[in-house]
Amino acid sequence: MNLSFPKATRWWHKGLQPNMREIESAQDLADSLLNAGDKLVVVDFFSPGCGGCRALHPKIAQFAERNPDVMFLQVNYETHKSMCYSLHVHVLPFFRFYRGAEGRVSSFSCTNATINKFKDALAKHGPERCSLGPARGLEESELLALAANKDLQFTYEKPDLVPLAEAIAKEAAAPGGPWFPLPVSATQLLTQGPENSLLSSGR
Repeated sequence: MNLSFPKATRWWHKGLQPNMREIESAQDLADSLLNAGDKLVVVDFFSPGCGGCRALHPKIAQFAERNPDVMFLQVNYETHKSMCYSLHVHVLPFFRFYRGAEGRVSSFSCTNATINKFKDALAKHGPERCSLGPARGLEESELLALAANKDLQFTYEKPDLVPLAEAIAKEAAAPGGPWFPLPVSATQLLTQGPENSLLSSGR
């Protein structure tokens, strides 16, 4: 005689909304943030054995339900401990908010007793707005730390730096560009001296 019992739903899977999902890897986290566009993204770091995380989860699910335009990403600390170390997450529950070209806009730990921190961050960064440029995602220092972590299968290549004068000249010469051709004297000024800064050519 075989008895089978239905598997109990894990507490962090209860009340999940369509805009909530669990992160599977460091690459998944980085890609999800870059692909979010102008959307606000809340990254929720939790642990199955964390009582504070468990108590807070129903409220986070309610916030997700009330804010369908906000993406909620869950990172299981026990499954992704090495990644969390690289991202300097050492206290739980912990939250990071990311928004478009601004990148990380807020980072804090909170519990049921300090839930107002979460409400305030959501109210401040939640309203729709258009950001100039592509989504920034993780900080460059975080991307480098993840790439340096031998436990993770994550690669990141630092963007090439382009001299400022070269970047401006390239932009000015682009067909249909918004710029008029620069006079030679202006280009010479830009290429002289140590003030010739560097610009990132993008990720």
